[in-house]
Amino acid sequence: MPGARWKIENESFNVLKCNGYHLEHNFGHGKQNLAMMFAAMNLLAFAFHTVCDCLDQLWTAARSAKRARTRFFEHIRTITAYLVFPDWSTLMQTLIDSKPPPHVEAQLAR
Repeated sequence: MPGARWKIENESFNVLKCNGYHLEHNFGHGKQNLAMMFAAMNLLAFAFHTVCDCLDQLWTAARSAKRARTRFFEHIRTITAYLVFPDWSTLMQTLIDSKPPPHVEAQLAR
């Protein structure tokens, strides 16, 4: 099924280009090795996120709660800048509920 292969490739490149990974953006800056390092890190992040999409139910629920992939990462970046979470599942559950758990609320009260 050659058509299916092209569909998968096109969708993957579309995600890398348009959904927060900016694969074709900013990689012309610096020396050639720096550009290759940025591209490799971007592809590694995409692979990690794809594995999470397939294997982690909390990740999938949190992603669907925040809808767009870019919004999901914006939320993670924002709340982890101000709050410390004891574990991954607490962070994901906070994203799902849009409400910090009780022990995190105690951090906010200080």
